[in-house]
Amino acid sequence: MATPISLYLLLLALLTQTHFSFSTTDQAIGHSSISDVHDLLPSYNLPKGIVPDNVKSYTLSSTGEFTIELESTCYVHFDELVYYEKTIRGKLSYGAVHGVSGIQAKMFFLWLPVTGIEVDGKSGMVQFFVGSLSKKLPAQQFQDIPVCKSKLLLRADPIASM
Repeated sequence: MATPISLYLLLLALLTQTHFSFSTTDQAIGHSSISDVHDLLPSYNLPKGIVPDNVKSYTLSSTGEFTIELESTCYVHFDELVYYEKTIRGKLSYGAVHGVSGIQAKMFFLWLPVTGIEVDGKSGMVQFFVGSLSKKLPAQQFQDIPVCKSKLLLRADPIASM
């Protein structure tokens, strides 16, 4: 027969696990004082400029799963034109973002989904995985937070093709 103390410890352990597994704020990983995702990214060895300036909110779980809500969809021009949907999701780890959804890049006159981002600290390059292709760009290009543009005169708008 279980003693009241062991039942109490079991109940406490179950409640503790439930609290951590359902936490969706940045507090779950010890970043409670970081309210802007642009300030969080460098702590993961990612440049703050991979996300545009119109971030409304973000959540980050203890497993690295994140959601970024933008004020609106937008376009940013790096070496390629990039389209950000209103909601961006993925999994954050040190120096990388995988399983990305909500970002598209225009390559070869086509809009292709950005599925991952990795930083190579030795070369100073940021590698973007776009469909089955990848492209490396200098990390310097992403040190400043890009200004979001709401409309561009394009022939192949990703919204129109959906």
